[in-house]
Amino acid sequence: MQKLSRRTLLSGTAAAAAVIGVNPVRRAVAQDELPGGPDTEWRHYAADQANTRYSPLEQINADNFGDLQMAWSFKTDILGARKEYQFEPTPLLIKGRLFLTAGSRRDCVCIDAATGELLWMFRKDEGQRALNSPRQLSGHGCSYWTDGKAERILFVTIGYQLVSLDADTGLPDPAFGVNGVVDLKQDFDQELDPETADVGLHATPLIARDTVVVGAAHSAGDVPAVRKNVKGYVRGFDVRTGKRKWIFHTIPKKGEYGYDSWLNKDADEAGNAGVWAEMSADEELGLVYVPVELPTGDEMGMFRRGNALFGESLVALDIETGQRRWHYQLVHHGLWDRDIPCAPILCDIPVDGRTVKALAQPTKQCFLFVLDRTTGQPIWPIVERPVEKGDVPGEWYAKTQPFPTKPPAYDVQGIGIDDLIDFTPELRAKAVEMVKQYKIGPLYTPPTVSKPGRWGTISVPGIQGGTNWPGGCYDPESHTVFVYSKTQPSVIGIIPNDDTSVSEFPQVHGIAGADVKPQTAMGAPGSGEPRRPPAMRPGSGPPPGFLVMDGLPLLKPPYGRITAIDLSKGDLKWQVAHGETPDNVRNHPALRGLKIPRTGRAGNLGPLCTKTLVICGEAGFYTNEYGIRGAMLRAYDKGTGEERGAVYMPAPQSGSPMTYMLNNRQYIVVAVGGGNYSAELIAFRLPGVA
Repeated sequence: MQKLSRRTLLSGTAAAAAVIGVNPVRRAVAQDELPGGPDTEWRHYAADQANTRYSPLEQINADNFGDLQMAWSFKTDILGARKEYQFEPTPLLIKGRLFLTAGSRRDCVCIDAATGELLWMFRKDEGQRALNSPRQLSGHGCSYWTDGKAERILFVTIGYQLVSLDADTGLPDPAFGVNGVVDLKQDFDQELDPETADVGLHATPLIARDTVVVGAAHSAGDVPAVRKNVKGYVRGFDVRTGKRKWIFHTIPKKGEYGYDSWLNKDADEAGNAGVWAEMSADEELGLVYVPVELPTGDEMGMFRRGNALFGESLVALDIETGQRRWHYQLVHHGLWDRDIPCAPILCDIPVDGRTVKALAQPTKQCFLFVLDRTTGQPIWPIVERPVEKGDVPGEWYAKTQPFPTKPPAYDVQGIGIDDLIDFTPELRAKAVEMVKQYKIGPLYTPPTVSKPGRWGTISVPGIQGGTNWPGGCYDPESHTVFVYSKTQPSVIGIIPNDDTSVSEFPQVHGIAGADVKPQTAMGAPGSGEPRRPPAMRPGSGPPPGFLVMDGLPLLKPPYGRITAIDLSKGDLKWQVAHGETPDNVRNHPALRGLKIPRTGRAGNLGPLCTKTLVICGEAGFYTNEYGIRGAMLRAYDKGTGEERGAVYMPAPQSGSPMTYMLNNRQYIVVAVGGGNYSAELIAFRLPGVA
């Protein structure tokens, strides 16, 4: 097990102190000086069913955050046949034990929360079924259920099976499914090959009112191999027996609500529309809130004409029956891969002198949609505004898109000349010339056909967002949402499928499929089955190095930021660049002698909110002034955004942090990994008597 020395920690903290302007030499706090308290728990992926990722703990605060030391670490190298570097779970904490999924085989493990020692491990060998899965590695974690007597840990395997384990022993529950396992590729209202079907899940199952709700995910990428892909239905199961209670068709069947929003019966053949994100639940209202992704495919909609419910919609389902109570479509007939990436945050907020049961949904496009979670009606007006029609042959275009009037967007939307790199006049001039080769414009500027001299549309935020799967957090005291976002564009270019383009861009994103046929040109629906061209991503087509200007990001910083959004007013409260300036920017010869403020870093991050702080790790490596490569775990004043401390980590944050009190000591635990540093779970606490 790899350990960080005290010297390394102090060096990292000292480097952080030099950046944030605080004294790196601090007096160690004696154990009896620390305000303790009763042990706490963290029973859900984001603390609670409301997905707030909030804890009222304050032993770790602005005055001592920089004193944090590593209490223990847990490497996952031995869990699986190979090391993992994409380590995304947030552990649960129940009765002094941490539960999470880890390792390249997605083992479920139980760890002593005070020492990091492994207490038990469960592994299910799924053979070829796991090797074929579209969603690999450890995933986002597991879920907990108890009736006050029995305690169960549930998670979804790589091969898309739901497992229920005894929390004490790690043994499968014999009363659940078949020997503790429910095969999620069965009883799915569609025929699937158990080994090859394109369906899996990274997210945790959601448990509410003794019902386990499970979503579905498919191959990541812009265009699925086939348009008739697996349909990503959502199901509810009995937590004790594993018996299916209900199923919700995210792509409606004929006669079901929403079917008529699809034209030409396209719903019959479309696939995807899974719920790959985390979900939220309100047991009092009896509702589970499911964020639905696009049907096939992400940037081309000619086979899903119409607004095509429930694509890119937030749907409230009855926990007991799975019946739709309400829905809100955040993007109509999306062409930008704006899948709803994370669970909505459930919050009770003051509006016009009354308390409203609300939800706040972060999005890839960096709008925070705030709705009444009982009815689905907007808290502040959401207006339909006309958007541009594109030039892709055979495509169907929505005439309008929904724009919230409050809160305002929390990151850059669309691209104009003022958004381009401006460190020097020379770099700005080069950037202006470069973007002449692309189509640019406001949010929802449509993708274009890619051709020499006009390679496609620059989309901002890019296809990864904005905000992605970690989502945000919420402070119930100030009614404030805190959300990380990145400013990172993508190019979406639709490549006509003639023989030249197919040979020039062979098998980009796996576009070949049994039910698609190459044609000399992209045809309209009804004219046969044209082979579906890929949507370009940075680096996948000409010209080389696009979206980078002389080795620097095309857009001006911040590249990553944390925003505080006041839900009592619908306003942005504060915003800070989050993440140290990347080495390639700090050391770039064109910027020598310039004073560059911290730029932030692009990545996928989830913040944690405590009594006084917002805590979040950085998304990338940087080299500090001592020559140490790593990342910082940073803390901000939740009221003002002022940075109040930082502590060194050997690798970037890869899973969202959580916190708990155990034996009068507060811990902050975060998953890290990436680059050449394999996955590790690290626990921090203040110095004192062990």
